[in-house]
Amino acid sequence: MNDERQHKSLWTVTTPPRDFPSLPGDLDVDVAIIGGGIAGLTTAWLLKRAGKRVAVLEMHRVLSGQTGQTTAHLTELLDTPYTTLLKDFGEKGAHLAASSSRAAIEQIASLVETLSIDCGFTRVPGYRYAETESELRELLHEVSAARQAGLLASFTKEVPLPFPVKGALRVEDQALFHPREYLLALVDRIPGDGCHLFENTKVVDIHDGTPCRVVTERGTVTARAVVEATTTPLNRVAMHTKLYPYRTYAVAAPLEGPLEPGQYYDSRDPYHYIRTQQVDRVAYVIVGGEDHKVGGEEDTASCFAALEAYTRERLPVKRITHRWSGQVIEPADGLPYIGRNVGSRHVYVATGFSGTGMTFGTLAGMVVSDLILGNQTPYAALYDAGRVKPKAGAKDFIQENAEVAFRFVADRLSKPDGHHLADVKPGEAKILEVDGRKVAVYREEDGTAHAVSPVCTHLGCHVHWNNAERTWDCPCHGGRFSPTGRVLNGPAVKDLSSVKLPVK
Repeated sequence: MNDERQHKSLWTVTTPPRDFPSLPGDLDVDVAIIGGGIAGLTTAWLLKRAGKRVAVLEMHRVLSGQTGQTTAHLTELLDTPYTTLLKDFGEKGAHLAASSSRAAIEQIASLVETLSIDCGFTRVPGYRYAETESELRELLHEVSAARQAGLLASFTKEVPLPFPVKGALRVEDQALFHPREYLLALVDRIPGDGCHLFENTKVVDIHDGTPCRVVTERGTVTARAVVEATTTPLNRVAMHTKLYPYRTYAVAAPLEGPLEPGQYYDSRDPYHYIRTQQVDRVAYVIVGGEDHKVGGEEDTASCFAALEAYTRERLPVKRITHRWSGQVIEPADGLPYIGRNVGSRHVYVATGFSGTGMTFGTLAGMVVSDLILGNQTPYAALYDAGRVKPKAGAKDFIQENAEVAFRFVADRLSKPDGHHLADVKPGEAKILEVDGRKVAVYREEDGTAHAVSPVCTHLGCHVHWNNAERTWDCPCHGGRFSPTGRVLNGPAVKDLSSVKLPVK
């Protein structure tokens, strides 16, 4: 069957694809970079510009992962409030979080200018608005905290939205862009001068050392340093206890009325986010939200329905033209993990970007490339991948990991959805129990059945069906698989094993 993504983003369908070869065999470079998203490509470009030989290894197609599924805000308004950052990281830490986000936006602006990239880069204000009195009280505290952290922030009741709000935190000089147009300009400049970009090249193991070895299904890459610029790193235990995977949803619609260009975030939990973008001379509004834990929503299609209803109710649109979903990785203490991996000498990670992946992905490229080059960077300590903040996020750490342990046991003991293939209608997927063992079964509309083991190849949790994206998703660490068991999202590197159903 066709294992392509069920829903494609506005960015994907409005830019031409690129074709790069698979790794042809063993290779030696200065730096091996795993992942062809914004973090990996930014790292690759900055290192190549500094004279290093790099090889980017992408499991599927470049920009087909989470970078292709973004809503592409470039912002200093982080998912973790500045009131929380001040409490958990102190004034210096909160100030560094703000200034590093600003530095990332300016890095993109600089590359857009120097490389003459036509990607619709536009500077706009950002608003975090309140719709209730209780939200307003919290928002006023956040305005003060944002100013203390160094943002150009103010409180305003003048919010250019077509529905009433109580007020908003306004922050100046945020930005919008078309992420694939921007990144494809970097992609085209990476190959050559001893540098490479390989697609359809799955990494199955990493060996730290002098040199390091990156083992793929197609050959081994030897390098002086390795960068894991993936949604979640291959590290099997330590890092994953600090990373929590969520699904997020987005829709896009042509504007049928006025909406001032900008970024808009409500104060709900989970929150919604609204932004504008001009693409192919069409003014679009993009709305995201309805986040939930991976594998934690039985009817994921309802998330799209809710988001579409929210968009139609509040904004001047008539038709939804694009819908897509992505993976958001939340870090335990509210900030990403960027730098040398725990227990490693030459392996670096970049993960836990929350909902601001374009900003933090760019920052990751800046920080990791500086570390590899031996340059001083003021942000390395704040984002250190091995940091431990006992108080920050302790409640979430306990709750999230307790849920992983619960899922590991509960899904094994849960009742199956049926016992025979006839229990699965065309277009459906269910967990069956056949001959004493559980099997994950999906039937195509024509009745063709695909049966795989429900046991995630990462750490053994059982997968759940995602009906919106037609995938098997692991609720423990976010691994995702196609209906035929092919790995779509790490940290798993092995496909789900096929199961042969008895003929009856």
